[in-house]
Amino acid sequence: MKVGSCRYIALLLGAWWLATGCGGPAEKPGQAGRLRVTCTTGMVADLARHVGGERVEVDCLMGPGVDPHYYKASQGDLERLSGAGVIFYNGLFLEGKMQDIFGKMAREKRVVPVAGELPHALLRKPPEFDGHFDPHVWFDVSLWRQTIPVVVAALAAADPGGAGEYQQRGAAYAARLDTLHQWVQQELAAIPAPQRILVTAHDAFGYFGRAYGVEVVGLQGVSTVAEYGVNDVNRMVDLIVGRQLKAIFVESSVPQRSINAVREGCQGRGHQVQIGGTLYSDAMGEPGSGADTYEGMVRANVYTIVTALK
Repeated sequence: MKVGSCRYIALLLGAWWLATGCGGPAEKPGQAGRLRVTCTTGMVADLARHVGGERVEVDCLMGPGVDPHYYKASQGDLERLSGAGVIFYNGLFLEGKMQDIFGKMAREKRVVPVAGELPHALLRKPPEFDGHFDPHVWFDVSLWRQTIPVVVAALAAADPGGAGEYQQRGAAYAARLDTLHQWVQQELAAIPAPQRILVTAHDAFGYFGRAYGVEVVGLQGVSTVAEYGVNDVNRMVDLIVGRQLKAIFVESSVPQRSINAVREGCQGRGHQVQIGGTLYSDAMGEPGSGADTYEGMVRANVYTIVTALK
């Protein structure tokens, strides 16, 4: 983490500490006595809602279109985190600029990385991601399913009276994700193997490709903080033109200019490649979009990919 980022976090935490009376995080009861849960991304918040049901009040820091790799907490975010009974975040360095905040909050309250207990043998470790694991585990539905017990255990520890309900809801949601995983496999299998190539702005879909037999090529690395250059664009243009790919994809949380540069490069080589659609990568969709839940997000992505490539 850069010196400037460290200074920003130190000042923010100092201001928050003074604002809370130097007494650390003060948990606030939710509406009607419900457990207050604060989450970072929409995917994590959706997971908490499915397991928690009516016993929890879920607050999500990052809305549609927000890139968690770049996200910096505000003073208001610290107040929302400090008032929570449980904090859930993805982990695996997805929310890289908030790591210090989570570490300090964990001294006083239950702070849980939902992907933190996934077996390392199942995680991707891209060489360009500074020795960290690829955090985009939700793109493999069967892998995201394995985060459910972590949420069940954390909520049950914070609210023992609801332990049985959390276990039941967790089991029911796991069954739904099993069905979703099978559906994704069937849909993508309908695309002929030579056409099953997903070209996107950054390497967020590695788990998706591994789980569902899709070749994935990203212009940027696993984190959008990584820069891309002319050589990266040329490399991708060579791939698209050489294999005569007909569609590439933009992402809702990543500026479109990177993929536009690739498309223009292909046009300069006499190859017309289309934008196959917008994929939801690091954030879910707007309310009412159909992609505003985890399951809806997965289905929307699969529909977009199959329509463009099949």
